[in-house]
Amino acid sequence: MERINKPASSAALKAPFAKTTSAYWCQHKYLERRWLKTRSFTAVKRLYQSTIEEEQTSMLKRLRKLLGPQTSSEASRIHKDTHPISLYDISRSARKVIQQLKQAGFAAYLVGGGVRDLLLDGNPKDFDVATDATPEQVNKIFKGSRIIGRRFRIVHVRFGREIIEVTTFRGHHDEAKKRGDATQSDKGILLRDNVYGDIKSDAYRRDFTVNALYYDTEDGAILDFTNAIEDLDKRQLRMIGDPDTRYKEDPVRLLRAIRFSAKLGFTIEQATEKPIREHADYLSEIPPARRFEEVLKLFLCGYATAILTKLQDYGLLAYLFPAANDFLNKGTELDKRLLFAVASNTDKRIRQNKSVTPAFIYAAMLWPPLRAEMARLMEEHKLNEYEAMQQAAQGVISQQLAYTAIPKRFLIPMREIWSLQLRLKRREGRRASMLLEHPRFRAAYDFLLMREEAGERMDGLGMWWTKFQSVKEEEQNAMVQELNGKNPKRSRKPRRRRKADGGESGNSN
Repeated sequence: MERINKPASSAALKAPFAKTTSAYWCQHKYLERRWLKTRSFTAVKRLYQSTIEEEQTSMLKRLRKLLGPQTSSEASRIHKDTHPISLYDISRSARKVIQQLKQAGFAAYLVGGGVRDLLLDGNPKDFDVATDATPEQVNKIFKGSRIIGRRFRIVHVRFGREIIEVTTFRGHHDEAKKRGDATQSDKGILLRDNVYGDIKSDAYRRDFTVNALYYDTEDGAILDFTNAIEDLDKRQLRMIGDPDTRYKEDPVRLLRAIRFSAKLGFTIEQATEKPIREHADYLSEIPPARRFEEVLKLFLCGYATAILTKLQDYGLLAYLFPAANDFLNKGTELDKRLLFAVASNTDKRIRQNKSVTPAFIYAAMLWPPLRAEMARLMEEHKLNEYEAMQQAAQGVISQQLAYTAIPKRFLIPMREIWSLQLRLKRREGRRASMLLEHPRFRAAYDFLLMREEAGERMDGLGMWWTKFQSVKEEEQNAMVQELNGKNPKRSRKPRRRRKADGGESGNSN
């Protein structure tokens, strides 16, 4: 472990202030001349404010250079020679963000999942940066950056298609000085948590120990405040602080515990695991829009199969997909095989770097209740398949929207995937060729194959469409003609001509 650098001497610390005082005097004389020349109070005031900000930033930079990196003595400092992370393992954009923050006089570290995954010899998908600069100060440094979030404000710094998430060191919400910086509901859920602190308080405000590691790009050391390295060695997920309280503050941590344990292959530490089953109902306090975002993280991370199993085991799936949860617990083996086939197929596509639309996930998860409701409507109300689907879809979607939001850009494609399950049966004439041009054909075809794979009787429909896509046009026409021979069109009776006024048919002379 490495000792923290000692502060410089008092004489050395006075130098920046002396330089700053001199600079202020020079600026004062300049502003006085500017006033006499322009007589513009607004212009001089604006120039004065910018001068003050520049001098303060310059003074901070000189002080930080003299004092060296300031961290808590409680942090274990892992030397760069004792861990596998290299500076060049880090995204160039993340390095640039850290460098510019430091040049502006602020502290900045790589933090969170990026450090964790690099230590586990993984390939982080994104890199996060923690700093003592406020969101407004970060936003001012990086052109094109954007402050997002209400519960806790963060800054997205964009470099082309890559986004670096920059967060300000967090403090404890009890230390909020301004009213509204931190608010809690009657049940203890944090509604707003814009309370800033230092690197130590930031580490203890994170959720799991393995996400509270800080990498210093200046000397390559890793700062560990929570014995995270020990948990990484044990391959266990441990909550920072009292698990029950931390889950109550933000119930999404229940889902994050499932996702990280499945993704990393970690066991959940006993004290961290116990409240998950006991307090699964905390998820009902999370807004549907935020639950939708978490569903995407859960099912599009490449470990949907393991996550689906854990969500069901811990009783959390009922607060995301209640109907699907009922069918997994009480439905047929066909329903279970279908849902897990979809999860497995999604994982396979993610690992092959293929796209997966959330519309497909939702279409599959809601298919069992949709099909059951269609069967009921067809039997009780004598509706045809298309009418039954339209009416059943309304009810199934309305129930789901009470748990997770479904944005319109995914809701419409989801319904199209459903309707195509019926249209794919009708292949006569030019219908088959026209369906190939449908923008949702591929997703609907993949879902059809999974229905067959799960054991649903489709009379070889999936095989027919697989062959139809692979043959030339002449053979496609032959396949359609063969269908026409099996299903000849019913001959229609000739229409009777309308009778003219007066009861006679035909033209009148």
